[in-house]
Amino acid sequence: MRYGRPTTTTYAVLSEGLEKRFGEVHALRGLDLAVRQGSVCGLLGPNGAGKTTAVHVLTTLLRPDAGSARVAGHDLVRDAAAVRRAIAVTGQYASVDGDLTGRENLRLFARLHRVRGPNDRAAELLDRFGLTEAADRRAATYSGGMRRRLDLAASLVRRPEVLFLDEPTTGLDPVSRSRIRDAIRELAADGTTVLLTTQYLEEADRLADDIVLIDRGRAERTGSPAELKALVGRTAEAVVADPDALPKAAAVLDRLTGAEPRFDHERNTVGAVTMDPTLTLPRLVRELDAAGVPLLDASIGSPTLDDVFLRLTGSAP
Repeated sequence: MRYGRPTTTTYAVLSEGLEKRFGEVHALRGLDLAVRQGSVCGLLGPNGAGKTTAVHVLTTLLRPDAGSARVAGHDLVRDAAAVRRAIAVTGQYASVDGDLTGRENLRLFARLHRVRGPNDRAAELLDRFGLTEAADRRAATYSGGMRRRLDLAASLVRRPEVLFLDEPTTGLDPVSRSRIRDAIRELAADGTTVLLTTQYLEEADRLADDIVLIDRGRAERTGSPAELKALVGRTAEAVVADPDALPKAAAVLDRLTGAEPRFDHERNTVGAVTMDPTLTLPRLVRELDAAGVPLLDASIGSPTLDDVFLRLTGSAP
Protein backbone atom coordinates (compact mmCIF):
# COMPACT_ATOMS: atom_id res chain seq x y z
CA MET A 1 0.00 0.00 0.00
CA ARG A 2 1.53 3.31 -1.03
CA TYR A 3 -0.02 6.23 0.76
CA GLY A 4 1.72 9.20 -0.86
CA ARG A 5 -0.50 12.28 -0.74
CA PRO A 6 -4.04 11.03 -0.15
CA THR A 7 -6.36 12.47 -2.77
CA THR A 8 -9.67 11.15 -4.00
CA THR A 9 -8.25 11.02 -7.52
CA THR A 10 -5.66 8.49 -6.34
CA TYR A 11 -7.65 6.39 -3.89
CA ALA A 12 -11.01 4.72 -4.33
CA VAL A 13 -11.25 4.04 -0.59
CA LEU A 14 -9.62 6.33 1.96
CA SER A 15 -10.32 6.05 5.68
CA GLU A 16 -8.78 7.56 8.77
CA GLY A 17 -9.34 6.50 12.36
CA LEU A 18 -12.49 4.44 11.83
CA GLU A 19 -13.95 3.20 15.11
CA LYS A 20 -16.81 0.79 15.74
CA ARG A 21 -18.02 -0.74 19.00
CA PHE A 22 -20.60 -3.40 19.74
CA GLY A 23 -21.17 -3.03 23.45
CA GLU A 24 -17.93 -4.05 25.14
CA VAL A 25 -16.44 -5.32 21.87
CA HIS A 26 -14.18 -2.78 20.15
CA ALA A 27 -14.30 -4.13 16.57
CA LEU A 28 -12.47 -1.24 14.85
CA ARG A 29 -9.83 0.72 16.73
CA GLY A 30 -8.76 3.51 14.40
CA LEU A 31 -8.66 1.76 11.03
CA ASP A 32 -6.68 3.59 8.33
CA LEU A 33 -6.99 2.43 4.73
CA ALA A 34 -5.88 3.74 1.36
CA VAL A 35 -7.00 1.61 -1.59
CA ARG A 36 -5.71 2.73 -4.96
CA GLN A 37 -8.14 3.11 -7.83
CA GLY A 38 -8.24 0.13 -10.17
CA SER A 39 -6.38 -2.15 -7.75
CA VAL A 40 -7.27 -5.34 -5.91
CA CYS A 41 -6.76 -4.86 -2.18
CA GLY A 42 -6.90 -7.82 0.18
CA LEU A 43 -8.07 -7.29 3.76
CA LEU A 44 -6.57 -10.16 5.73
CA GLY A 45 -6.47 -10.98 9.40
CA PRO A 46 -7.30 -13.55 12.08
CA ASN A 47 -10.91 -14.37 12.87
CA GLY A 48 -12.41 -11.48 14.83
CA ALA A 49 -9.81 -9.00 13.58
CA GLY A 50 -12.47 -6.62 12.22
CA LYS A 51 -12.43 -7.42 8.49
CA THR A 52 -16.16 -7.94 8.01
CA THR A 53 -16.98 -5.00 10.28
CA ALA A 54 -14.71 -2.83 8.13
CA VAL A 55 -16.60 -3.93 5.00
CA HIS A 56 -19.97 -3.27 6.64
CA VAL A 57 -18.88 0.22 7.67
CA LEU A 58 -17.35 1.11 4.30
CA THR A 59 -20.48 -0.06 2.47
CA THR A 60 -22.77 2.04 4.76
CA LEU A 61 -24.37 -1.02 6.37
CA LEU A 62 -23.00 0.19 9.69
CA ARG A 63 -22.35 3.77 10.81
CA PRO A 64 -18.88 4.38 12.28
CA ASP A 65 -18.67 5.61 15.86
CA ALA A 66 -15.69 7.80 15.02
CA GLY A 67 -13.27 8.57 12.20
CA SER A 68 -13.90 9.45 8.57
CA ALA A 69 -13.83 7.83 5.16
CA ARG A 70 -14.40 8.55 1.50
CA VAL A 71 -15.47 5.85 -0.93
CA ALA A 72 -15.44 6.58 -4.66
CA GLY A 73 -14.90 10.23 -3.73
CA HIS A 74 -17.98 10.47 -1.48
CA ASP A 75 -18.06 11.04 2.26
CA LEU A 76 -19.14 7.83 3.97
CA VAL A 77 -21.51 9.51 6.45
CA ARG A 78 -22.58 12.79 4.84
CA ASP A 79 -23.16 11.31 1.37
CA ALA A 80 -24.01 7.69 2.10
CA ALA A 81 -26.53 7.51 -0.75
CA ALA A 82 -23.86 8.46 -3.29
CA VAL A 83 -21.53 5.83 -1.83
CA ARG A 84 -24.21 3.19 -2.28
CA ARG A 85 -24.75 4.23 -5.90
CA ALA A 86 -21.03 3.84 -6.63
CA ILE A 87 -20.41 0.44 -5.03
CA ALA A 88 -21.51 -3.17 -5.13
CA VAL A 89 -21.23 -5.82 -2.44
CA THR A 90 -21.03 -9.60 -2.57
CA GLY A 91 -20.89 -11.52 0.70
CA GLN A 92 -20.31 -15.09 1.78
CA TYR A 93 -23.86 -16.16 0.95
CA ALA A 94 -25.71 -15.74 -2.32
CA SER A 95 -28.53 -13.20 -2.19
CA VAL A 96 -30.29 -14.14 -5.42
CA ASP A 97 -33.90 -15.36 -5.47
CA GLY A 98 -34.00 -19.13 -5.78
CA ASP A 99 -37.52 -19.11 -7.24
CA LEU A 100 -36.38 -17.06 -10.24
CA THR A 101 -34.21 -18.28 -13.08
CA GLY A 102 -30.69 -16.95 -13.47
CA ARG A 103 -31.83 -14.72 -16.34
CA GLU A 104 -34.83 -13.43 -14.37
CA ASN A 105 -32.64 -12.59 -11.39
CA LEU A 106 -30.29 -10.50 -13.48
CA ARG A 107 -33.09 -8.77 -15.36
CA LEU A 108 -34.73 -7.94 -12.03
CA PHE A 109 -31.52 -6.38 -10.69
CA ALA A 110 -31.06 -4.44 -13.93
CA ARG A 111 -34.57 -3.01 -13.75
CA LEU A 112 -34.22 -2.12 -10.07
CA HIS A 113 -31.08 -0.17 -10.92
CA ARG A 114 -32.70 1.34 -14.04
CA VAL A 115 -30.04 -0.08 -16.34
CA ARG A 116 -30.69 0.46 -20.01
CA GLY A 117 -31.27 -2.72 -21.99
CA PRO A 118 -31.81 -5.07 -19.04
CA ASN A 119 -32.21 -8.12 -21.29
CA ASP A 120 -28.92 -7.47 -23.08
CA ARG A 121 -27.10 -6.77 -19.81
CA ALA A 122 -28.41 -10.00 -18.31
CA ALA A 123 -27.30 -12.00 -21.35
CA GLU A 124 -23.86 -10.36 -21.25
CA LEU A 125 -23.32 -11.26 -17.60
CA LEU A 126 -24.63 -14.80 -17.98
CA ASP A 127 -22.10 -15.35 -20.74
CA ARG A 128 -19.27 -13.72 -18.77
CA PHE A 129 -19.80 -16.00 -15.79
CA GLY A 130 -20.37 -19.20 -17.73
CA LEU A 131 -24.06 -19.45 -16.87
CA THR A 132 -25.68 -19.21 -20.30
CA GLU A 133 -26.64 -22.90 -20.47
CA ALA A 134 -28.30 -22.67 -17.03
CA ALA A 135 -29.83 -19.23 -17.64
CA ASP A 136 -33.43 -20.44 -17.72
CA ARG A 137 -33.21 -22.81 -14.77
CA ARG A 138 -34.41 -21.76 -11.32
CA ALA A 139 -31.50 -20.50 -9.22
CA ALA A 140 -32.54 -22.94 -6.48
CA THR A 141 -31.30 -25.77 -8.74
CA TYR A 142 -27.83 -24.23 -9.11
CA SER A 143 -24.79 -25.60 -7.34
CA GLY A 144 -23.18 -23.47 -4.63
CA GLY A 145 -20.51 -22.26 -7.05
CA MET A 146 -23.07 -21.36 -9.70
CA ARG A 147 -25.18 -19.41 -7.20
CA ARG A 148 -22.12 -17.51 -6.03
CA ARG A 149 -21.23 -16.64 -9.63
CA LEU A 150 -24.81 -15.51 -10.25
CA ASP A 151 -24.63 -13.39 -7.10
CA LEU A 152 -21.40 -11.78 -8.30
CA ALA A 153 -22.96 -11.18 -11.71
CA ALA A 154 -25.94 -9.48 -10.04
CA SER A 155 -23.61 -7.15 -8.13
CA LEU A 156 -22.04 -6.06 -11.42
CA VAL A 157 -25.25 -5.16 -13.22
CA ARG A 158 -24.53 -1.44 -12.60
CA ARG A 159 -20.78 -1.59 -13.33
CA PRO A 160 -19.70 -0.34 -9.88
CA GLU A 161 -16.66 1.84 -9.27
CA VAL A 162 -15.77 -0.16 -6.16
CA LEU A 163 -16.65 -3.80 -5.55
CA PHE A 164 -16.54 -5.20 -2.02
CA LEU A 165 -16.14 -8.97 -1.80
CA ASP A 166 -16.48 -10.46 1.67
CA GLU A 167 -15.07 -14.01 1.48
CA PRO A 168 -16.79 -14.68 -1.87
CA THR A 169 -15.21 -18.11 -2.42
CA THR A 170 -15.68 -19.59 1.06
CA GLY A 171 -16.87 -23.18 0.86
CA LEU A 172 -16.59 -23.43 -2.92
CA ASP A 173 -14.86 -26.21 -4.83
CA PRO A 174 -11.53 -25.42 -6.56
CA VAL A 175 -13.13 -25.03 -10.02
CA SER A 176 -15.70 -22.51 -8.77
CA ARG A 177 -13.03 -20.59 -6.84
CA SER A 178 -10.92 -20.44 -10.01
CA ARG A 179 -13.82 -19.03 -12.05
CA ILE A 180 -14.45 -16.28 -9.51
CA ARG A 181 -10.75 -15.45 -9.31
CA ASP A 182 -10.69 -15.08 -13.09
CA ALA A 183 -13.69 -12.76 -12.89
CA ILE A 184 -11.95 -10.62 -10.25
CA ARG A 185 -8.85 -10.29 -12.44
CA GLU A 186 -11.01 -9.21 -15.39
CA LEU A 187 -12.82 -6.62 -13.28
CA ALA A 188 -9.57 -5.09 -12.07
CA ALA A 189 -8.23 -5.05 -15.62
CA ASP A 190 -11.35 -3.11 -16.64
CA GLY A 191 -10.68 -0.49 -13.96
CA THR A 192 -12.96 -1.62 -11.13
CA THR A 193 -11.44 -1.29 -7.66
CA VAL A 194 -11.86 -4.51 -5.69
CA LEU A 195 -11.65 -4.75 -1.92
CA LEU A 196 -11.48 -8.41 -0.94
CA THR A 197 -11.58 -10.32 2.32
CA THR A 198 -10.70 -14.00 2.11
CA GLN A 199 -9.63 -16.89 4.30
CA TYR A 200 -7.67 -18.44 1.42
CA LEU A 201 -4.27 -16.82 1.65
CA GLU A 202 -3.05 -18.24 -1.65
CA GLU A 203 -6.03 -16.45 -3.21
CA ALA A 204 -4.89 -13.10 -1.83
CA ASP A 205 -1.34 -13.88 -2.89
CA ARG A 206 -2.43 -14.44 -6.49
CA LEU A 207 -5.03 -11.67 -6.78
CA ALA A 208 -4.06 -8.73 -4.60
CA ASP A 209 -1.92 -5.80 -5.69
CA ASP A 210 -1.85 -4.65 -2.06
CA ILE A 211 -2.63 -6.36 1.22
CA VAL A 212 -3.72 -4.87 4.52
CA LEU A 213 -3.11 -7.04 7.58
CA ILE A 214 -5.83 -6.20 10.09
CA ASP A 215 -5.41 -7.25 13.70
CA ARG A 216 -7.53 -6.13 16.66
CA GLY A 217 -9.33 -3.56 14.54
CA ARG A 218 -6.25 -1.80 13.19
CA ALA A 219 -4.24 -1.95 9.99
CA GLU A 220 -0.99 -3.39 11.33
CA ARG A 221 0.89 -3.80 8.05
CA THR A 222 0.34 -2.83 4.43
CA GLY A 223 2.17 -3.65 1.24
CA SER A 224 2.26 -5.93 -1.76
CA PRO A 225 2.44 -9.70 -1.10
CA ALA A 226 6.14 -9.63 -2.00
CA GLU A 227 6.83 -6.68 0.32
CA LEU A 228 5.12 -8.37 3.26
CA LYS A 229 6.95 -11.63 2.66
CA ALA A 230 10.26 -9.78 2.61
CA LEU A 231 9.56 -8.60 6.17
CA VAL A 232 9.63 -12.12 7.57
CA GLY A 233 12.60 -13.66 5.79
CA ARG A 234 12.65 -17.10 4.17
CA THR A 235 11.07 -20.47 4.92
CA ALA A 236 13.21 -23.51 5.72
CA GLU A 237 11.31 -26.76 5.16
CA ALA A 238 12.00 -30.47 5.60
CA VAL A 239 10.02 -33.42 4.23
CA VAL A 240 10.70 -36.59 6.23
CA ALA A 241 10.35 -40.25 5.26
CA ASP A 242 9.05 -41.27 8.69
CA PRO A 243 6.36 -39.17 10.42
CA ASP A 244 7.82 -40.18 13.78
CA ALA A 245 10.89 -38.12 12.82
CA LEU A 246 8.95 -34.86 12.60
CA PRO A 247 9.77 -33.84 16.20
CA LYS A 248 13.50 -34.33 15.51
CA ALA A 249 13.28 -32.25 12.35
CA ALA A 250 11.32 -29.58 14.21
CA ALA A 251 14.02 -29.41 16.90
CA VAL A 252 16.68 -28.81 14.23
CA LEU A 253 14.64 -26.07 12.57
CA ASP A 254 13.92 -24.45 15.93
CA ARG A 255 17.63 -24.35 16.71
CA LEU A 256 18.65 -23.02 13.30
CA THR A 257 15.89 -20.42 12.86
CA GLY A 258 14.77 -19.48 16.35
CA ALA A 259 11.17 -19.58 15.07
CA GLU A 260 8.32 -21.89 16.05
CA PRO A 261 8.13 -24.75 13.53
CA ARG A 262 4.89 -25.41 11.67
CA PHE A 263 3.75 -28.94 10.85
CA ASP A 264 1.94 -30.33 7.81
CA HIS A 265 1.21 -33.89 8.89
CA GLU A 266 -0.46 -34.82 5.61
CA ARG A 267 2.80 -34.16 3.77
CA ASN A 268 5.14 -35.22 6.62
CA THR A 269 6.58 -31.74 6.46
CA VAL A 270 7.82 -29.25 9.02
CA GLY A 271 8.91 -25.69 8.26
CA ALA A 272 10.00 -22.50 9.99
CA VAL A 273 10.72 -18.93 8.97
CA THR A 274 14.31 -17.70 9.22
CA MET A 275 15.75 -14.19 9.15
CA ASP A 276 19.30 -15.60 9.00
CA PRO A 277 20.73 -14.81 5.54
CA THR A 278 23.63 -17.22 6.14
CA LEU A 279 21.44 -20.31 6.48
CA THR A 280 22.01 -22.38 3.35
CA LEU A 281 20.36 -25.51 2.03
CA PRO A 282 23.55 -27.63 2.38
CA ARG A 283 23.82 -26.62 6.03
CA LEU A 284 20.16 -27.43 6.65
CA VAL A 285 20.55 -30.89 5.08
CA ARG A 286 23.77 -31.52 7.00
CA GLU A 287 22.18 -30.62 10.35
CA LEU A 288 19.12 -32.77 9.70
CA ASP A 289 21.29 -35.70 8.69
CA ALA A 290 23.40 -35.30 11.83
CA ALA A 291 20.22 -35.43 13.92
CA GLY A 292 19.27 -38.74 12.31
CA VAL A 293 16.28 -37.40 10.38
CA PRO A 294 15.34 -39.65 7.40
CA LEU A 295 14.98 -36.91 4.82
CA LEU A 296 13.04 -37.04 1.56
CA ASP A 297 13.44 -33.40 0.61
CA ALA A 298 14.48 -30.02 1.98
CA SER A 299 14.22 -26.46 0.75
CA ILE A 300 14.78 -22.83 1.65
CA GLY A 301 12.53 -20.39 -0.17
CA SER A 302 10.08 -17.52 0.00
CA PRO A 303 7.64 -17.57 2.93
CA THR A 304 3.91 -17.97 2.47
CA LEU A 305 1.33 -15.47 3.63
CA ASP A 306 0.58 -17.94 6.45
CA ASP A 307 4.13 -17.33 7.65
CA VAL A 308 3.59 -13.57 7.35
CA PHE A 309 0.47 -13.85 9.51
CA LEU A 310 2.14 -15.87 12.20
CA ARG A 311 5.18 -13.63 12.38
CA LEU A 312 3.43 -10.24 12.17
CA THR A 313 0.20 -10.89 14.07
CA GLY A 314 1.03 -13.93 16.17
CA SER A 315 -2.21 -15.58 15.01
CA ALA A 316 -3.35 -17.93 12.30
CA PRO A 317 -5.69 -16.38 9.68
